Amino acid sequence: MTAVTAVTGETEGRRSGTGAGEGAGSASGAENEPGSPGEAATGSSTGNSARGTSGPGSRPDEATCSEGGHESSEGGERAQDGGENGHAGRASRTAGSNEGGREAGAPEDGDGEQWDDGLIARRAVDPSELAGEDGSLVGDERHVPIGGPYAAPLRGRLDALRELVGLSRTRLDEKALAEAGRVLDEAAARQQLSARHTVVAIAGATGSGKSTLFNALAGVPISETGLRRPTTSAPISLSWSEGAAGLLDRLAIPPRLRRRPLAGGSGDEALQGLVLVDLPDHDSAMTVHREQVDRVLKLIDAVIWVVDPEKYADAALHERYLRPLAGHAEVTFVVLNQIDRLPGDAADQVLDDLRRLLDEDGMAVGEHGEPGATVLALSALTGEGVGELRELLGRLVQEKSAAARRVSADIDAAANRLRPMYVADGRPGLSERARDDFTARLANAVGATAVGEEAERRWRRNAGRACGTPWLRLWRWYESVRMPGGGLPQPTEPAEEELTARQRVEQAVRTVVDDAAHGLPAPWAQAVREAAVRGAEGLPEELDDLAAELGTPSGRLPRPAWWPAAVLVQACMTLLQIFGGLWLVGQIIGVLEPGLLPPVLVMLAGIIGGPLVEWACAAAARGPARRYGQDAERRLREAAAACGRAKVLDPIAAELLRYREVREQYGAVSFRR
Repeated sequence: MTAVTAVTGETEGRRSGTGAGEGAGSASGAENEPGSPGEAATGSSTGNSARGTSGPGSRPDEATCSEGGHESSEGGERAQDGGENGHAGRASRTAGSNEGGREAGAPEDGDGEQWDDGLIARRAVDPSELAGEDGSLVGDERHVPIGGPYAAPLRGRLDALRELVGLSRTRLDEKALAEAGRVLDEAAARQQLSARHTVVAIAGATGSGKSTLFNALAGVPISETGLRRPTTSAPISLSWSEGAAGLLDRLAIPPRLRRRPLAGGSGDEALQGLVLVDLPDHDSAMTVHREQVDRVLKLIDAVIWVVDPEKYADAALHERYLRPLAGHAEVTFVVLNQIDRLPGDAADQVLDDLRRLLDEDGMAVGEHGEPGATVLALSALTGEGVGELRELLGRLVQEKSAAARRVSADIDAAANRLRPMYVADGRPGLSERARDDFTARLANAVGATAVGEEAERRWRRNAGRACGTPWLRLWRWYESVRMPGGGLPQPTEPAEEELTARQRVEQAVRTVVDDAAHGLPAPWAQAVREAAVRGAEGLPEELDDLAAELGTPSGRLPRPAWWPAAVLVQACMTLLQIFGGLWLVGQIIGVLEPGLLPPVLVMLAGIIGGPLVEWACAAAARGPARRYGQDAERRLREAAAACGRAKVLDPIAAELLRYREVREQYGAVSFRR
């Protein structure tokens, strides 16, 4: 009974006229029970150049997993074209150029695994045996949406970030929100994909041993290694289980560059769900390689940075990647490779210096159970420390939390970039003192105090005219007529003179805006200023209308209850004066009996009583006149304040309220539980 391993990636390669080749190999392994038939190992490869095969005595560790056409077999192509059906074609391709014999690289009898020239063996079976219930091949990695929802804390942060972006679109520049939008999109895309898989990328500089470590973890020489640089030109994936096709499609890794490891290897059970990606060099001379690294690093769940003793302190690595990604320490491995080249305790010294550099980069190093980046030393060539790395990767995969940690770290990074846009230096807002100062400035601009004083004077003049003596009113009329132009109507106020001081209004608006925007982040301070400027348009004109409407009260002025009695007493005083005068005249002309004292006393009583009544009325009118003036001033102040509040203060308050809302949302985004 033969156990067939999971799907292999199909190999397809072509060689250009300059000799550059590109391709991918596919591998599957078969583990035979003793005595079971079908020990022949099979492999498929296409290309333009054939490679000879070795005899039965070839060593298994010499087998390689081809990525190009340099390990192809023209015999397999001819067999495929001449096969009677798909089963025969597959069997023909299996045979290749080594018909009837054991495949190259096959182990001696008794070995549990059979190898060819780098391709894991696969039985030539009928396709119907490999078909599932739905008719698809067992090895078909068609994506099935098996992603699950994030945990409640992370889901709450994502909702808060989405709300934050929505509230800020009209206030912040699109570039400022671009990273937050990308995080939301990538988080939603990752949620729809497999939650059982963890995507880990291996990144590093040229010659650091990335591909060697990749092959050591796979247990199969999958990624090409050598002295030629750059060796890895495109990302290559290695999946320990099925269902990762959607994740690999998201990484834009073509099927020809997708691999499966040898089944039954050490630690395979713990690594079920791991998707390992070998990246090109991040310091490659080819721009397209660096772009691929930057693109994939934004999409994976965790990353293994491979450094060597010579370039572990490279500024390009620390300044371009490790320092900006310091917040992703929990999903970061930093591996010091090639320690076999260091004598004595030099490896420990280099490792300590590497930890120091990571600390300067702001990347926390996880030690003694604390969260942070994992730092360890190994040799991918000799295998020293690789088992520890496999164990750590297995633990990470089994926890199934790397994707959520990566999204949470992305949210932290986006929140840090947005912090200057939302966090104020102090406690911004519109204080009551600023409001009162603004309304007082508008009242002064509209002349509320002068209007109140004028209303008080009008009330007192009206009281004087009603309660004053007739002779005084007659004299005042004479004075007004006697003066040149006194009887003519007064000229109206020139048109160019406004009832309100426009400069005072503008100064009041600037003052309240400066107070409201003090301490606000620049975008929101600008939004407050723009709202105030828009509202202040037309404010002086409206204040002019209010001053014209409320500044000079029209109609009959109100009178107190004692007013008729005062008028009657003043009339009596006038009648006494007239009566005493007539009495005295009658005595002079002899009509009445002579007696100077009585008419003089009566006339003096009227003459003295009239001014006394007028003075008493003026004294009694001071209180009502003052209240009348205060009421006129208050009405104008309230009208000006209402106008200023509706046009300036309310828009400012609305912007401040919006800022408080986004500030609360930002707090929910940046708070990591």
